[in-house]
Amino acid sequence: MVSTAPTAKFGLDSDLIFELWPTSGIDEVQAVIRAVYRQVLGNPHIMESERLVNAESQLCDGSITVREFVRAVAKSDFYRARYFESCAPYRFIELNFKHLLGRAPLDQTEIAEHIRICIEQGYDAEIDSYINSDEYQNNFGDDTVPYYCGSSSQIGQKQVGYNRTLSLVRG
Repeated sequence: MVSTAPTAKFGLDSDLIFELWPTSGIDEVQAVIRAVYRQVLGNPHIMESERLVNAESQLCDGSITVREFVRAVAKSDFYRARYFESCAPYRFIELNFKHLLGRAPLDQTEIAEHIRICIEQGYDAEIDSYINSDEYQNNFGDDTVPYYCGSSSQIGQKQVGYNRTLSLVRG
């Protein structure tokens, strides 16, 4: 099922939250697949040969959750080549936050922690650190496609995090 939410809830690009339900039909699943590619890959044109046919099939038949499909896309060769191998480490971390948590890093400490994970534990552990996080679980759970949720200021949030999110979403 695709549920709508007020634009003010999360900001700039869309007014839809994509979520799968046990009763979702094939059209809803296809909409979720497109939304995951758009969010995680940054909306590039995906050629048929670059699609994750096996993971898409597993999502369609209910063998994996949206969360696991997001993980598969983020660990794909396409994502790795586009954002890990061709970007500076700082930019890679920044884009992971944008694509997987829907926000920018809040401060340099957060960036340093993720660079450390990437260097010490590797690419897969870096991707898993976002998707396995409490923040991901609390914001998106197993059945919701990540969306930009850091574009509104929140009580206790540093202004720099809000500013970074706006610059990432717009730039």
